Amino acid sequence: MSLAPAARVGDPVEAIATPALVIELEALERNIAALAGWARDRGVRLRPHAKTHKSGEIARRQMAAGAVGVCVQKTSEALALADAGVNDLYVSNEVLEPARLAELAELAGRVRLAVAVDSALGAERLAQALRVRGTMADVFVEVDVGQGRCGVAPTAAGALVHQVVAHGLRFAGLQAYHGRAQHLRAPAEREAAIRHSLALARAAQASVTAAGIACPLVTGAGTGTYMLEGTSGLYGELQAGSYVFMDRDYADNQPSLGAPVFEHALFVKSQVISAGAAHAVVDAGHKSHAIDSGLPRVWGMDLEFANGGDEHGLLRRRPGGSDLPALGETVWLVPGHCDPTVNLHEHYIVVRGGLASGRVEAVWPVDARGCIR
Repeated sequence: MSLAPAARVGDPVEAIATPALVIELEALERNIAALAGWARDRGVRLRPHAKTHKSGEIARRQMAAGAVGVCVQKTSEALALADAGVNDLYVSNEVLEPARLAELAELAGRVRLAVAVDSALGAERLAQALRVRGTMADVFVEVDVGQGRCGVAPTAAGALVHQVVAHGLRFAGLQAYHGRAQHLRAPAEREAAIRHSLALARAAQASVTAAGIACPLVTGAGTGTYMLEGTSGLYGELQAGSYVFMDRDYADNQPSLGAPVFEHALFVKSQVISAGAAHAVVDAGHKSHAIDSGLPRVWGMDLEFANGGDEHGLLRRRPGGSDLPALGETVWLVPGHCDPTVNLHEHYIVVRGGLASGRVEAVWPVDARGCIR
């Protein structure tokens, strides 16, 4: 059963049923414009990560602002966003399952497609799937530049690129993303981590050129470090994703000097449904917001949010902080981690005019909700 959206177009904010995933549209628009302008001014391409929002509407808005396309992590995300009208997609993840590769080969006939590989087997299977379908995709070789997850060692990049080319695939460049650097809190910590990443990415690039193959692009970076990769002279494309929403975890980073300031644009609307002597209970628990990066922040109130379980959140006063809200009062939550929070919801309720007195301008589906294959 698919739930009806929590509000209808034209409804006032107070009419949005809770819990609901709400976008403050003006903040979203400013965030999209800010990073697009930053990248444009520095002559680097922007390919935002759509695993953050899983939305064809938001992806199209990012591309209208100047992005060359978007990244996804899963084949099913790519298919869902293609069906939603997005025509330039990069699966920045390894795909080995033959059934998924067949889907990608078919998709390559409909959109401009790129796929990451980090193994000879991955390159071989991708090439075979594309040959069967008679289509072509760009291929990025992923290099481990500090994440400690996927990717070949930098010195092995040239050998793998040679195999990619030998299979008749179109080598598009290197995927070099350091996810662990994104939430290092101090700018100096992030700078040190990316300095090391840049050295590894340059070593990978040298390995490719030593194999006699040109390396047309290095792509990567995230919301926490894009300003470092984007001014390095090495990266030609940035993949930041969470900047569109700015969750609580990213907002906890100390800002880098001169970087654009992104605003919170994604909220979970909740309401107080019970009250005790020293706490209030809201109707948004773990099923409404992800907690892998910590609990949400209460927006506009100096209150502690505590774990209340699957369906409930607990609000407690801090010394000298806000009074507890009354029964029935609205409480806005800034999710700890936007990506998995979005995956819990079927719709965005899109508000223009602010959270206090705005109105619902649109209801957008979360097109790639549940797309984990």
